[in-house]
Amino acid sequence: MIADSQAVKNTCNAGIQSKGFCRYKATNGIKRHLAVDTLGFPFFTLCTKASVSDDQGLIEMLTKNIAYFKSKPMNIPKITILLDHGYHLEVIKAALVKVYPSILSKVRFELSEKPSKTQKIALGKSGFVPVKWRWVIERSNAWVERCKSLVKNFEWDLDNAKAKLDLCFIRLMLKRLAAS
Repeated sequence: MIADSQAVKNTCNAGIQSKGFCRYKATNGIKRHLAVDTLGFPFFTLCTKASVSDDQGLIEMLTKNIAYFKSKPMNIPKITILLDHGYHLEVIKAALVKVYPSILSKVRFELSEKPSKTQKIALGKSGFVPVKWRWVIERSNAWVERCKSLVKNFEWDLDNAKAKLDLCFIRLMLKRLAAS
């Protein structure tokens, strides 16, 4: 499972309850938090104000879906959740253990590799270098951007924004099923 968030600008139609400012991205709007499988299809989605940190958004998304982890048997391998370096693992683990004490026996958090300048030079590359498995979540975010109504946040509240995000992924999965 790969998790990340995406800051999206609000339009003038967006409601007050969905307005927040993300300092990191300098965006006035909402954040879409996604957890996807290795194919890029969503496990969980959540929309929050842009002022909510990535850590808090991930904690809220996993807490709302804690029943998924509770129902997972102990005798199968742990689920690995791959995160970028914007997340703080100790904060996330501590908050989730308060909600479900056995979660760390079922889930493992891992930060994705980040190539250093010397590694890039050794590979003969410069600038942006795609990181293995991180491109999956970035591709999922790009799929969302194809939906014209999701380029910006037009919704009055966060529940409607989440519903629109879920509908986008449902449409995408149905198109893939119809093609096969």
